[in-house]
Formats: sequence, C-alpha cells, structure tokens
Amino acid sequence: MLDCKQFYETLTANGIDFFAGVPDSLLKHICAYITDHAPENRHSITPNEGNAVALAAGYHLATGKMPLVYMQNSGFGNTINPLTSLTDPEVYAIPMLLLIGWRGAPGVKDEPQHVKMGRINPALLEALEIPYRILPANWTEAESILQSAIQYMQTSSSPFVLLVQEGTFAGYKPHKELPAVENGLTREEAIAYAAARLPGNAVVVSTTGKISRELYEYREREGTGHGRDFLVVGSMGHTSQIALGIALAKPDRPVFCFDGDGSLLMHLGSLAAIGTSQCRTFHHLVFNNWAHESVGGQPTVAGQINLSQIAKACGYRGAYKASNLQELQAMLDMVISEGGPVLLEVLVEKGARPNLGRPREKPIENKRKFMEGLRNAAGSIRTR
Repeated sequence: MLDCKQFYETLTANGIDFFAGVPDSLLKHICAYITDHAPENRHSITPNEGNAVALAAGYHLATGKMPLVYMQNSGFGNTINPLTSLTDPEVYAIPMLLLIGWRGAPGVKDEPQHVKMGRINPALLEALEIPYRILPANWTEAESILQSAIQYMQTSSSPFVLLVQEGTFAGYKPHKELPAVENGLTREEAIAYAAARLPGNAVVVSTTGKISRELYEYREREGTGHGRDFLVVGSMGHTSQIALGIALAKPDRPVFCFDGDGSLLMHLGSLAAIGTSQCRTFHHLVFNNWAHESVGGQPTVAGQINLSQIAKACGYRGAYKASNLQELQAMLDMVISEGGPVLLEVLVEKGARPNLGRPREKPIENKRKFMEGLRNAAGSIRTR
C-alpha cells in the first residue's frame, strides 16, 4: 500500500500544492491526510466534482501551478462539462491531476449503482481523450507513473487521471478535530421517529448512502414493507428533484424527501426549483451531520450556513430547524400538516451502527414495487 505522507510530499515537491474535490471511500485515507496537512487556503471540499475542476482551474490561472482534484468515479459525470469546455487543450489547456476512486472496477464486487461506471470508466476517459493510468499500490511503480503524469501535464497543459482501486492507500488516522454535531440524536433515531409519524398515504424518496439504508432497516423492523419508499442508491444530489417530479405528478399524495447535507449542497440550485414550484405536497427533511458520512466522514460546509434561510429565500413556504430530539418532536407534526414546499433541517450526530445492513432487493425491484404502490389506492403505513 502507498504511504499517504510519502504520496502527499511527492506531490508538493513537484509543485502540486492545491487540492479540491468530493470525498470517496476509496480515497478516504489520502483525503484525511490532505485535510490534516494542506493549508486551509490550499484545500477545498467542494459541493460537487465539477465545482472542484473549476476551482482548480482558477488556481492554475492565478499561479501557473498544477492542482489535484479528487473524486469518486460515480461523480465523474459532473466533471465532463468543465473537462471538455474549460480544461481541454483545445480550449484553455489547463493541466490538473485527477485522482479518481474506481468503484465497480471489473472483477470487483460492488453496489449496483457503481457497476456501470466502473465498467465503462476507462472507455469514457478514452472517449474524452484524457490519458489515465491505474495507480499501483507499490511505491516504486506508483512514483514512476506519478512522475510520468507530471511530465505529461507539464508538456501538454492538459489533465491526467490516476484511477485508484480499493486498498491502494495505507490507513491514516486523522489528527485534526473536525466540526461535529453533539446533541445526542443519531440519524437513525431521527429517521425512525420521522418515518413512524408520516401520514398513511405518504411517499418517501430517500437519498443515497446511509439515509436510505437506515430507512430500509426501519421498515424491516416494523414489517411495514418498502412499497412507498424510493431508495435512491446513486445519483447523489438529485434526490429532491426526483421527489419533486413525483409530487407534481401525484398531487393527492404527500411526498417526503429524506435528504442529507452533502446531497443537498451538491446541487443547491434544486432549492430554487422546488421553492418556485409552490408544490403544496412537497416536504423536505434534511438530516444534517455536517459530514460526508457514507464515504469517510469528511466535513461539509453545512454547519457554517443557514439552510433554512436559503430555503426561505428560494420560495419555500416554511423552513425550520430542529437542533435536538425535543425540537424534532415539536416541529414534525407542524411540518407534516403545513402546505409545502416546506423544509425541516434536523441536526444529527455522525456515526452509524457497524452492522447497518443494505437493501436486499435490487434497485429495479424497488422501482417496480414503488410504482405499483403509486398506482394502487393509498393504503396505510403503520404509524406510532
């Protein structure tokens, strides 16, 4: 495995001293090292991957240096526009090193949402005419490839990709204390509390990662079935628009979007689309732990901004914040009964059960059951 310190110092010794991106579980150790050691004005965890490429491009324009952008390959699609119309050698010719976690690599068992991108990742890079190499876990080989990448970027003034497979980087324990919610309320408890009190004909659309997994586990424990939940296993940042599309098409069904802070920030403009829709049945619950929990716990900026005020400014009829269980209990019934679009931000602590399961059904089965539930007459979900 590659030592994070050695890799980071080799980058900085070669003038790569600016880092931006969206965290990935395969990159969590090197990302943690960067967070600990890069100066604050040289590292940014961006809302989405396209933002990271643009930010890095700005740094290059100001300094002439080559930045590094990191991401999971599932988010690589967000970069295609700036990579083809900004950094490309036929446009502005901006060099940058892209460090991409290769989820769903051929021959590696992974979640359904990663299989397609994992399989086509090399072909996609070839179609974009962006050179790439798989980063070896052996330092001698890795250093040679890294030096070749740096030389290519210097001579061609264009991006180069390093694909990173699981286990490439050795473990690193972060030293820098990260901001954290401390209110005694776990996300799983908050999700269970909310789900138990929804109207009998409610529809739930839950974002990718642990929010969907914890909602699924709650339904399993209660034995209420999964027919009214659409579990978004990929497409980070798009959950609220999926929910809005359903709400606009089914005005007789209250729709609840179970979102996370990282997901919400990724495409924050969605709030404007929701607010201006004035959809009366749209209810937006944001479980905010100030972190990209599902890929390593790296911080988001959601603890430094006021999501409720942003939602109100975007046209939401109501926007509220619950800082603990007591406030959640006091506000949830009001949010459920209030005409939408309405948002409730729920502050929750980081962390999840180590034995947290995953949905057993394939996504296509979840889709089938969900669509059947929408077509059928509204039944009842057992509530407490």
